[in-house]
Amino acid sequence: MSTGKLSINCACAVGAAFLGIISVAAIIAVFLLTKNPAAVWLGLLFVVLVFSCVSAFVAFLRHKLVLFSNSLCQTIDDMLDGAVPPQMHEEENLFYKVNHRLMRLYEVLWENRESIAKERADLQELISDISHQVKTPIANLQMVNATLLEQPMPEEKRREFLTASSGQLDKLDFLMQAMIKTSRLETGIISLDKKIQPLYDTLASALGGILLSAERKNIHVSVDCPADIVLAHDRKWTGEALFNILDNAVKYTPTGGNIQVTVQSWEFYVKIDITDSGKGIAENRQGMIFKRFYREEEVHDVEGIGIGLYLAREIVTMQGGYIKVASEAGDGATFSIFLPHG
Repeated sequence: MSTGKLSINCACAVGAAFLGIISVAAIIAVFLLTKNPAAVWLGLLFVVLVFSCVSAFVAFLRHKLVLFSNSLCQTIDDMLDGAVPPQMHEEENLFYKVNHRLMRLYEVLWENRESIAKERADLQELISDISHQVKTPIANLQMVNATLLEQPMPEEKRREFLTASSGQLDKLDFLMQAMIKTSRLETGIISLDKKIQPLYDTLASALGGILLSAERKNIHVSVDCPADIVLAHDRKWTGEALFNILDNAVKYTPTGGNIQVTVQSWEFYVKIDITDSGKGIAENRQGMIFKRFYREEEVHDVEGIGIGLYLAREIVTMQGGYIKVASEAGDGATFSIFLPHG
């Protein structure tokens, strides 16, 4: 008989038969050696006691195994049904250890399930946002294209339509690029490469992207950043976050206004303050400006889609930092970026 197919009951029966044969052989050997019936009776009594103890132990062990197997099956059924498995309170034994591992497995599986559900909800929300945002430029492009195809018009008018079409294409391209950056950050496709490096160069790169638009509006930009401040950060994505905040400051600061950038090195964080003299942000809206695609109703005439601050917060948060905003309506705003040294 293969040991792999040998049941517990059969194994117990085989073991009992083997012990019985050995016991009978031992009693016969004692009788032949001593010729004393009392020794035989004592040996027989000893065998009975041993068999009784072994039988009681095997019955107890089998009972515990049955209870454990039932509990194990119940735990697995609960895990499959999504219910919390029952806990055992018999500490420091095999049953407790196995149950404890199953509880940990259940917790990991549940966390994975919740994570997958959250990712699916985020993906559905992102798809909904994309479809909503691209609807307007696509409709405008279709209208312009249909007009150019169906109606004759002078060259000057046709050029105006083509210029409008080019503007919608630029807006659509900007929107898709922003979407790609957002989706890559959220899905973890892009991982930040933090290195110990000067913040001055990163800030200079971000400032380079807004200087032309600031000059067009005659906005004075002042910067106070010590060149010796270094910290662990991803230069490309940190520059992206700083540019988004600076770009917003330029957009919402009137002609002839001011933007001030101040960098301070604290014990655990580096603080970057970006202060503008724009229209400010009402207190009841300061918690909403970092939401994806959020834009205040009175600024819809300003170019943008409301994703820059959302991206900035995500990038800073992924590096262990955070952003605070201090503002009053009509009195400018200060965005404070805190990045950890380590």
